[in-house]
Amino acid sequence: MRQDSALHDGTAGVSEGAPDGERPTVVAEDAARQSAVAEEQAFLDLATARRDRVADHLRTELSAVVLDPVEQARQRMLRQQYEELRRATDGLVFGRLDGRDGTVRHIGRIGLRDDDMDSEPLLLDWRAAAARPFYTATAVDPQGQARRRHIRTTGPTVVGVDDEPLDGALSAQLVGEGALLAALDERRTGRMSTAIATLQREQDDIIRAEATGPLIVQGGPGTGKTVVALHRVAYLLFAHRTMAEQAVLVLGPSPRFLRYIAQVLPALGETAVVSATCDTLLPGVRVGRDESRQLAEIKGRALWQTALESYVTSLLPRPRELKLRWEGEFYAIPAALVAQALASAVQGRPYHRARAVFAEHLHHLLADAVVEQRETLMAEMEEGFEDILARVDRDLTREQHVGRAPTGSDVDGLLSEEEVEDLRSRIAASASIARFVESWWPTFDAETLLGTLLTDHARLARFAPLLSPAEITAVAAEPTAWASSDIALLDALADLLGTDEAPQPQGEFVADRARRQRGWVYGHVVIDEAQELSEMQWQMVVRRCPSRSITAVGDIDQAEAAHRHRSWAEAVQAVFGDRWTAAELTICYRTPREVMALTEPVLKRAGSHNAPPRAVRSTGITPWELRATAAELAGTAAQAVHELQQRWRGGTVGVIAPAERVGVLLAVLSDVPVLTATQAKGLEWDATLLVDPQGIAAEPRGWNGLYVALTRCTQELGQVILTPAR
Repeated sequence: MRQDSALHDGTAGVSEGAPDGERPTVVAEDAARQSAVAEEQAFLDLATARRDRVADHLRTELSAVVLDPVEQARQRMLRQQYEELRRATDGLVFGRLDGRDGTVRHIGRIGLRDDDMDSEPLLLDWRAAAARPFYTATAVDPQGQARRRHIRTTGPTVVGVDDEPLDGALSAQLVGEGALLAALDERRTGRMSTAIATLQREQDDIIRAEATGPLIVQGGPGTGKTVVALHRVAYLLFAHRTMAEQAVLVLGPSPRFLRYIAQVLPALGETAVVSATCDTLLPGVRVGRDESRQLAEIKGRALWQTALESYVTSLLPRPRELKLRWEGEFYAIPAALVAQALASAVQGRPYHRARAVFAEHLHHLLADAVVEQRETLMAEMEEGFEDILARVDRDLTREQHVGRAPTGSDVDGLLSEEEVEDLRSRIAASASIARFVESWWPTFDAETLLGTLLTDHARLARFAPLLSPAEITAVAAEPTAWASSDIALLDALADLLGTDEAPQPQGEFVADRARRQRGWVYGHVVIDEAQELSEMQWQMVVRRCPSRSITAVGDIDQAEAAHRHRSWAEAVQAVFGDRWTAAELTICYRTPREVMALTEPVLKRAGSHNAPPRAVRSTGITPWELRATAAELAGTAAQAVHELQQRWRGGTVGVIAPAERVGVLLAVLSDVPVLTATQAKGLEWDATLLVDPQGIAAEPRGWNGLYVALTRCTQELGQVILTPAR
């Protein structure tokens, strides 16, 4: 552990019983602390005043009405800067680095310069490369730094400092240990807060890792997976400005989880972010029913991607001779030309895009046929065929009847380039030709098409031959409303069909445009609780980020979804193969040692070969148990929750129970969240009451669920054990 600094944010004072020889030391330490706090208060006041001046200047510029598109783009950039400044209130300044060369750099949520724009920054953005030693320097590797100072603030007031010497003293186990443990001991509010002041080295390494391909981060409970994921978004948007033009997608496991993290990225100044779950990722489509684990597992398999590709391919028309009517005459397009146009149109394009390209080819082929037949007729006429001449006369009469004035072609029978182009335009605009194309190559709706496939035994057997007859029967027997696993299938089918999307207004924030477009390509995707994704859901992710600039964080040992994979290699094999990078978070900051001591046997029962993460803090509170019969369970839980609320007043208490007991508990617990282990994933409370842990373990993948449930508290864990009726 690090040596205690003379400066900290405790309440140093003179004890009445302290020996006289110790009093001068205590007084000196207190005076030094007060001097340091005053020094940092002066700097915070300076930085706050500068932030306010810059914000006022931006607000004035934004008040002007501009019509020029270039100026509008500039105003969008200025508005983002203004919002970043406006949100930078709490924790504007949180750190300081004192270099061995005498330089002093303050670290904050945003970067600020003073009036001299050519000088060193007044306040260094935490994402800047120069700020990295604040998270990574140690006494063993000081990186040119003599001291690191953590500055604690409440609103506009500095309330404490915590100094770490980096001059060769005993290396700290944790970076900013005092500040970190103080933050972990704070009451939970039901909302995640930023952690930029207390990030640890292994977290910072992942946050700043290159975004060149899939990065899969394994981290057990309390290791800060979500903190890392969200701060990585903020870092990437800062370091790669072009990424903000495409937006970043953040995928979470549930709407409750997204509400929990909702304010973190805005607090870090980031707005080019779309948050969603896999169930809400497809615009205009919502889950309408629950489904069995068996069906969820079947429809999450990678085989559906190939099945749907084959299904859509089967909908393509087959080459044959086409006969089209144009202005009273029939024209034949030979099968060989149709096959050539069809092959040229498809070439890996989505179904509807290929259809549009083929229609363009067909318009040209028909125009060529009309021109060719006309020229042939005129050539035959010149040889004296009276019957042909009569037909040409009828053609001329009809063209004059529709209002076309005679041109040079009406005299010699040859169409000019302009007339041929006009002919093609009229063919392309023809409603009758459009009806013909629709009848031969129809358009399809993804929802209707998927419904047809999933309810048809014969089609399922043809296009998904890897399914057993029993599995086909189970799929075909499902209700018509969409379940969670159907969303990924719908997304795959919509992508294969390539349904056109209406253009979006350009004046909006990029996140608003991205949120409404299924085919939007994101600059980066961050996935939390990634172990829960099925193979088809992974395909959804890759479609939205073809560059595969993806960060996925999760704990394979907390997987509760219906899929079969039990390792990251199995989870991502279908979409990434072996082309992905692994990283690991090994330290548990949230869950106390007393609770983590309970998890190793649970992990073994879950079939894991991993060791639980190493807890670095202790609360001194031993997990406790109560026993109750089924009839007593609700009352016992209500009394236990009441006592926990009294002990953790100002904080939060959560209740986790088997799915079958949630309803009974909700009837007596209206002021605390009562969740299943799956619903509690990613959340945390000061105290957790775990009701009927044996019931959770008995659920599908229940030992994994119990591992989740045990590790949600930051301070205290209580359990209500079910006993037989007396």
